[in-house]
Amino acid sequence: MHQPPTFEVDGDAIREERMQAGLTRRELARQAGISHRYVAHLENGTRSHMSPRPYLRLREALNATDARLRRTSPHRIEDPPERT
Repeated sequence: MHQPPTFEVDGDAIREERMQAGLTRRELARQAGISHRYVAHLENGTRSHMSPRPYLRLREALNATDARLRRTSPHRIEDPPERT
């Protein structure tokens, strides 16, 4: 079974964009409709993949481009191969 597509994001870029926008983590989280803890995890690299809807809301809240926030193109996370 396949997982939905995800976006690999650059936590340093998210932090830089947030700070340039003059937003706290809580303010960004509120605008993007995600938790401030999730923002913290993205910025510190604990999490680096986002599903499309939260990613698009985050990008919009930061008024940033895909080129700035993403590390790679969206991809599907495959299930591990079956053991034989």
